[in-house]
Amino acid sequence: MLLLIFSLMEIIKPLLIPFCFITAWVFILSLVVSLGLMVVDVINRAKTMHQIPCSNCQYFTNDYRLKCSVNPFQASTEAAISCQDYQVKENYS
Repeated sequence: MLLLIFSLMEIIKPLLIPFCFITAWVFILSLVVSLGLMVVDVINRAKTMHQIPCSNCQYFTNDYRLKCSVNPFQASTEAAISCQDYQVKENYS
């Protein structure tokens, strides 16, 4: 039995080096592609989050307990991008 395993290993040995080489490069390429897709996703998410107008609205309180007095559940979320109650903050200084 041990002789059979040893002879099988001698047959597989020439194929093992190219297999490991290809497997390593596939792993490295998949890592690079995954990181690239992650960067693209983060950029797209940041662009979406920068469209939220809540910080410039007069109803925005900037308090974590009640962020908006008109739409408290939509405040600072993606649903607030098309908020019908948005009013530009006026400076009374």
